Amino acid sequence: MTEELVRFIEARLDEEADLARRCDGDGCGKWSARGHTVDFCQVDLSGFHPAIALHVALHDPARILREIKAKRRLLARHARDPWPCHDLRDLASPYTDHPDFPARA
Repeated sequence: MTEELVRFIEARLDEEADLARRCDGDGCGKWSARGHTVDFCQVDLSGFHPAIALHVALHDPARILREIKAKRRLLARHARDPWPCHDLRDLASPYTDHPDFPARA
């Protein structure tokens, strides 16, 4: 079961990394928020509630890719742990609504 869970988590991280790379086509750097506006480097989008603008800005592609690297290191450290490994289960927990989520996880 551990191998199935590891493959599942790796697939989700691959999907997220691919999306983050596609969202930062010109490598412009960190997204930011100013009040109701999110600066995506390429364009400013306004009309957000300030809390939502900040939330969006905190998910800039560079930050997401750093987070994915950290999760991959954690995954590598625990990939061979006996079941149940609580860290692997924690890494998988955000994806419980995914259709491929392992039944025994």
